[in-house]
Amino acid sequence: MSAILTLNAGSSSIKFSVYLAGDEPQEIAVGQIDGLGPDARLILKANGKKTTTELGEADHASGLAAVLAALEPVLGGQIVLGVGHRIVHGGTDYGDPIVLTTEILDDLARLTPLAPLHQPHNIAAIRAAMAAFPDAVQIGCFDTGFHRGHPFVNDTYGLPRQMYADGVRRYGFHGLSYDYVTGHIARTHPELKDARIVIAHLGNGASMTCVRGRKSIASTLGFSAIDGLPMGTRCGQLDPGVILFLLDKGMTGPEISDLLWKESGMKGMSGITHDMRTLGESDAPEAKEAVAYFIARVKRELGALSATNGGIDALVFTGGIGEHSSLVRKGVCTDMEFLGISIDADANDRNAEEIGTGAVKVMVVKTDEERVIARAVARHLD
Repeated sequence: MSAILTLNAGSSSIKFSVYLAGDEPQEIAVGQIDGLGPDARLILKANGKKTTTELGEADHASGLAAVLAALEPVLGGQIVLGVGHRIVHGGTDYGDPIVLTTEILDDLARLTPLAPLHQPHNIAAIRAAMAAFPDAVQIGCFDTGFHRGHPFVNDTYGLPRQMYADGVRRYGFHGLSYDYVTGHIARTHPELKDARIVIAHLGNGASMTCVRGRKSIASTLGFSAIDGLPMGTRCGQLDPGVILFLLDKGMTGPEISDLLWKESGMKGMSGITHDMRTLGESDAPEAKEAVAYFIARVKRELGALSATNGGIDALVFTGGIGEHSSLVRKGVCTDMEFLGISIDADANDRNAEEIGTGAVKVMVVKTDEERVIARAVARHLD
């Protein structure tokens, strides 16, 4: 037997899964390293058991070495033939899963300014995996790929036409999640296969997209992974005049970058934390206002995406917040009867898969980006 390893590397974490290779890969282990830096720890779920190992100081390379050591008894001598990687930004040149080379990685590194919280760490993990598995095929799967082919009006900005040709356009993100969710719906609810669906991937990173027939029509995220909804530490949609104002006030480009990417969003608005669970349980007025703003922005984008798609037949919540926060789902669906959206309070509190009571089906679907990556690797192994 042979195995497939998937890696999803962020700035301070590495999520991983191990699958037995096959037409439909079978997951045998899953885990992550949290807190890369001085206090890293490895969490592994395999053979029905969960173990936690304190690693201390660890970067992406040493963290991956720790993952491999922990997986050795799980693999039981099986050879890792392929490693699949989530890559946040593919730019104009990369959409479909691709065999990675050092030349392609150098090319992808040029996109770092568009996804500074993700791209450099994605690439660091890939280089570490190439060193650890020199004989395995390395497959890159792009979060922007799902959104390729948008209608021009949903892809462009009101800038000189040449800038669009130069790559200044709306790319959309969270494509691996949207790929999984649309596939799940097509399998489990065939009546919705060609329906008009709005999917809300809500988490520390958040976006929404509208699809029809598993094809992305429009997304809230654009040129970079900072647009649209407010997120854990990212501001979301912002009048560009604010940036000009901050420059006039003497802030530098790097200072503004840190502000918009790392100090804004739920963290900045609340002044407490980026964690929606903590904010939802807090009685602090700043926390309540931050949550209310998040919900209001989701509702606004829900209406816009429904209009863009010519109506709505189903609303799907996914992602860490979308799957687990009954508070946010309730807020989003309140007073939305005019769109045909209403929910059952008890089903919502139970995080049931179907929570809607109106004409529009409202669903909660657990996403699985790693499985999408594993399937892409399996196709390249055939």
